[in-house]
Parts: sequence; C-alpha cells; structure tokens
Amino acid sequence: MSFHDASVAAYLQILNSLTGILGKAEAHCTAKKIQPEVLLGARLYPDMLPLSRQIQLACDFATKGCARLTHSEVPSIPDTEKSFDELKARLANTIDYVKAFKPAQFDGAETRDVTFPTGPDKTTTMKGQQFLSHFSLPNFYFHAVTAHDILRHNGVEIGKRDFLGV
Repeated sequence: MSFHDASVAAYLQILNSLTGILGKAEAHCTAKKIQPEVLLGARLYPDMLPLSRQIQLACDFATKGCARLTHSEVPSIPDTEKSFDELKARLANTIDYVKAFKPAQFDGAETRDVTFPTGPDKTTTMKGQQFLSHFSLPNFYFHAVTAHDILRHNGVEIGKRDFLGV
C-alpha cells in the first residue's frame, strides 16, 4: 500500500461518512422538530467540544495532515460554520482538497520530517510515518467518532456502518 493510500483514502472514507451522518442528523432534527443549533451545540460531556467543533477538527486534521506530509502550505480555515449546510460545505471543501493530492506528492513522506504545533509556543517534529500513525490519524478518528457518538447519544439513528461509510 502506498503512503498516499494509507493517508488520503483513510481521510476520505471518514469525511464522506461524516457527510452522510450530518444528513441523517439534519433529517432527525426536522422529523423530531429539534432546532438544528441544539444538536450542533450538543456535547457528550460539559467539558467536551460540541458537534460542530468536532466536525471542524476532523476536517482540520485531514487537511493539515495531507499538507504537512507533503510539505505543502498548511491552509488556515476559520471555524465559522453554524449550520448543517455550512458544515456539509466544509466537509465537501475538505474532501476536494484531500482528493487533489497526487500519489507522487507522498513519495518519501514516511521518512520526511514533519513539524507541527503542539501548544501556543511549542512544536514537535516526527517522521511522516510516526506523524500519520501516532498523531494525525488518531486525532482525526477521535473527532470523527466523537461527532458520531454525539449524534447517536442524541437519538439520531446511525450505527457503525454509517461511521464506516458502508
């Protein structure tokens, strides 16, 4: 398996599934007469981030992960989404961005140094393989599964197949 496939394909699978579960969440709000902002602001626990932020962060880890692995410019995307449509647009833009990376851009990425911020005045450097498997993908999956779990906890009829996008 190429390094491109190990990263891009993983990001795309879950980004597409997040798009699907957001559609089901929006339909759930309509059917149950729930204001969308209630579900978008839902959290699993008071000190955790809300659904909308979980989606934004999943998008960020996919976007920034690909950019950093290929030593491309890391885009800065403001977190302004406040509706299902805006979050679905962010997911669509992220999917397009990730799809645009070519396999050749990932050549040698597994041994390439990747430096990224890990605090206000701190950076960490890892080899690409370590960055992908120990930082980028775990954080990406954490936020994606948390978004899924927030929706499931709030009664949206989704399950493991929805998360996996199958």
